[in-house]
Amino acid sequence: MAETLKSRIVDAGTNDIAQLVTGVAETNIAVMEDLLNVTIYNQSPEFKIVGTQEDVDNAARAIGLIISRAGEIDKSGKGDLGEADVASLIMHGEKKSSMSKITTKKATLTAQTVTQSKYIEAMEKHDVVFGLGPAGTGKTYLAAAFGAAGLERGDFERIILTRPAVEAGERLGFLPGDMKEKVDPYLRPLYDALYDMMRYEDVEKLIASKQIEIAPLAFMRGRTMKRTVMILDEAQNTTAMQMKMFLTRMGEGSKIIVTGDPTQVDLPNNQISGLMDAHNILKNVDGISFTEFTDVDVVRHKMVAKIVRAYDKAGAAKAKKT
Repeated sequence: MAETLKSRIVDAGTNDIAQLVTGVAETNIAVMEDLLNVTIYNQSPEFKIVGTQEDVDNAARAIGLIISRAGEIDKSGKGDLGEADVASLIMHGEKKSSMSKITTKKATLTAQTVTQSKYIEAMEKHDVVFGLGPAGTGKTYLAAAFGAAGLERGDFERIILTRPAVEAGERLGFLPGDMKEKVDPYLRPLYDALYDMMRYEDVEKLIASKQIEIAPLAFMRGRTMKRTVMILDEAQNTTAMQMKMFLTRMGEGSKIIVTGDPTQVDLPNNQISGLMDAHNILKNVDGISFTEFTDVDVVRHKMVAKIVRAYDKAGAAKAKKT
C-alpha cells in the first residue's frame, strides 16, 4: 500500500526572498525537488511541500536553511543564490556565510559549496593536500587561486604547475613548439585561475621570471622545491612511481596540492593510478589531507552534475554485475 502523501507550508517572509529561493526560471526549485524527493509548489512568499511525512519534514528543514541564506543575501543586497548553493545547503546543512575565501589584490573568491570551503581550509592548514572528484567541482581552479594568493602575500616564492601531458606516458614529441607551448593547452584551467586572481601583466612577468613555472611531470625529477606551491593536475593519470617522485620533490616551506578524478583514469594495461595508490598509502599520514568532491559540488552548468550522477549510477550498476 502506497504511503499517504502529506503537505506542509514554509513561509519565506517576503516575495523578494522567495524569488531568491526559487532562482531564475525556478531552477532552484527543480534542484530541491530532485534532492529532497518532494514536490514543491511556489505560492510566493510561501512554498507548499508535498511528499511522504519523512520527506516533507526533511525538506522543510532544508528549505528553512535556504530561506535563511536568501534572507542574508536580500539584507546585504549583494550576491545570488545559485543551484550549487542550494544543493550544498541541502546536502551539508551549512550556510554560505561561513564559507572560506581566497583573497588577492584583484579579487576575492568565495567557496561555492561546503566541500570547496573545507578544501580551502585544508590548503591553508596542511602541507600536502589532495582534491579528488569529478570535473566542474573547482579543485584545480581553487588550487591555482590559492597559489596566486600565497605568491602575492610573499608566503611562497614560486608556483609550479604540472600534469601528465596528453597521457601518463607524457609522449609530447608529436606536438609542435617548445616545451611550454606543448604543455600550455593542458594547463588552461590553472591559467584561468591565475588571470582571474591577478592582473594579466603581473602573471606574464611572473612567468617570464620563472616565479610561475609550467613543466611536464617528467621534468620534475631530480629537483627539490623550496617555498613553492607545487600543483599536480590530472593526477589520476600518474603512475605510482611518478606520484612518489612528485611528492618527494617537496622542500622547506613548500606546499603540494594534487588534484584528479579517480573515475577518469586513462592509464594503459590496467596500471595502478598513482592518485589512488597515494590515497591508500597516505590517507592516515599526519599533515596530509584528502578532500573528496561529489556531483553535488559541481559548480558548472546544472547538466554537468546530472551527467556525472548518471555516469556514476551506470558505473555502479556495471560493477554490481561483474
